[in-house]
Amino acid sequence: MKKSILILLLGSIISLTNCSQKQSKRSVDTIYLPPIELSMEQAVSLAQLPLKCIGQEYPNKLSQTLNDKEDLGTPENLHPAFYGCFDWHSSVHGHWMLVKLLKLYPEIGIREKIIEGLKTNITKENILLEIDYFNRIQEKSYERTYGWAWLLKLAEELYTWDHPLARELGANLQPLVDLIVDRYIDFLPRLNYPIRVGEHSNTAFGLSFAYDYANTTNNKELKTLISKRASEFYMSDENCPLTWEPSGFDFLSPCLEEADLMRRVLSKEEFKTWFKKFLPSFSNLDFVLKPAEVSDRSDGKLVHLDGLNFSRAWCLYGIASEHEEYYHLKKIASEHLEQSLLNVANDSYEGGHWLASFALYAFDSAK
Repeated sequence: MKKSILILLLGSIISLTNCSQKQSKRSVDTIYLPPIELSMEQAVSLAQLPLKCIGQEYPNKLSQTLNDKEDLGTPENLHPAFYGCFDWHSSVHGHWMLVKLLKLYPEIGIREKIIEGLKTNITKENILLEIDYFNRIQEKSYERTYGWAWLLKLAEELYTWDHPLARELGANLQPLVDLIVDRYIDFLPRLNYPIRVGEHSNTAFGLSFAYDYANTTNNKELKTLISKRASEFYMSDENCPLTWEPSGFDFLSPCLEEADLMRRVLSKEEFKTWFKKFLPSFSNLDFVLKPAEVSDRSDGKLVHLDGLNFSRAWCLYGIASEHEEYYHLKKIASEHLEQSLLNVANDSYEGGHWLASFALYAFDSAK
């Protein structure tokens, strides 16, 4: 099964990359890249990974802070909605992926299995128990801000889907969404400095998905706050040290996640001016950015670099799609996407429990 995922997905990328390599590097006008899309067969193969892991309780990393022995519990007892896929945030974006696939492929052959999994986990009762956990005194910062961001991305996906299932799941999820929005609004004014690491706590990533949610749902308070804080954190940044990347455990690019956020909050002209100062080398049509290489895909931290390739890809696709003078970055994005598709098909749970979501988001950003 997993080998078939690799074969199917590589077909889309290889044709795109080979074609792009034949194009002139001297003029954006001469570069043509064919569209990249998932077929129905590819979608079914990808869906198998989160469909399996959202109900797989072990192995599990709870990342729990204990106040006393009464706080102990099994993953499913503590997090009845999002207990699978090794950790809470991976379960959340696994659920996002299944919703996304239902929207993209409403006639997908395993539709009923996906719906059953979503309806089993995202119930009103389960979400209220999730809220109970978030309201524990020692868990006020739980999943801040990476898991928060993916929860809002899931909520946004449901909000933009005109379907009875989406309305049911969205209504069940909304109390937790409201709590997360409140946590953002409380936390961001108290964050004096952005967190610029390449892992979960990266501020720019956490703000990007939250901004998407606020923009889509017209939450003016959250949108305004994110725009304000992003400008305060990043507007004066210049010459981001891309040569410092990647760090050994990165799955997010500090430089590119920052750019991905700023393209959202700035106007096109403002972003163009800012980006030329921030990453000036990217305007060069001969610019090269080498994908990260993973030495051991059975190591849960080293395999992060596969995620880095996917997240770099979606950042580059986003910039290139909105700014035609950076169209050449799509080729680099596709090279990154191709590099890490191997791990989507790998038997190791260390990557399999989360990388399919990253791959799908990168594919969707290639439009």
